[in-house]
Amino acid sequence: MAVGLGLASDLSAQTPPSPRDLKIYAGLHAAAANGDVAEIERLAAAGERLNVQDSNSRTPLHVAVYRKHHAAARALIRLGANPNAFDSQRYDVVTIAAVQNDIEMLTLVLEGGASARNITSPYDGTALIAAAHLGHAEAVRILIAHKAPLDHVNRLGWTALHEAVVLGNGGANHVATVDELIKAGADPDIKDRQGQTALTYARQRRYQDMIKILEPARGRRS
Repeated sequence: MAVGLGLASDLSAQTPPSPRDLKIYAGLHAAAANGDVAEIERLAAAGERLNVQDSNSRTPLHVAVYRKHHAAARALIRLGANPNAFDSQRYDVVTIAAVQNDIEMLTLVLEGGASARNITSPYDGTALIAAAHLGHAEAVRILIAHKAPLDHVNRLGWTALHEAVVLGNGGANHVATVDELIKAGADPDIKDRQGQTALTYARQRRYQDMIKILEPARGRRS
């Protein structure tokens, strides 16, 4: 999922509404794109389907989340929109908010019934893996609090810990992400398809701050 590894990121794999989409949207999609809560409420009262999908299977809630319209997203959920719907790339609103590091949106969709346990994206990942990849430590902490699966392995053979190390830059945000995962009980002994643990990769990259977190956690489940 990193450019250097010849893989796409969750950010680049996601497909937000294009300018053309925004131009042709009508009904709830248009209201969501504009953050127009009053229009959302009017259309819902008139019987418009809250989970209607556009050409990319985005619901109005997806659109509101992509566009960072918090009040619109809150209104849609309150009125009955499905917070666990997937678009054509298999992204849910939790993963979209996590990738955007939109903490307010992430919190409101989770509190509105969205699940942090959904298996999402073309990589069979999770919102937690996506957030860890990007070093979004606060999002990681919120997802953990909402029971995100700590040790889920995606199609690349990596857990959130692996991605924080392998696809991170070793900086403060990724170090904080590793720390959050370890404190929550993520298993540092899981090996990827190459037989490597997150610690092995941290040592290869000389990420000393990560090594200090990962080394004491080795073998603690044995």
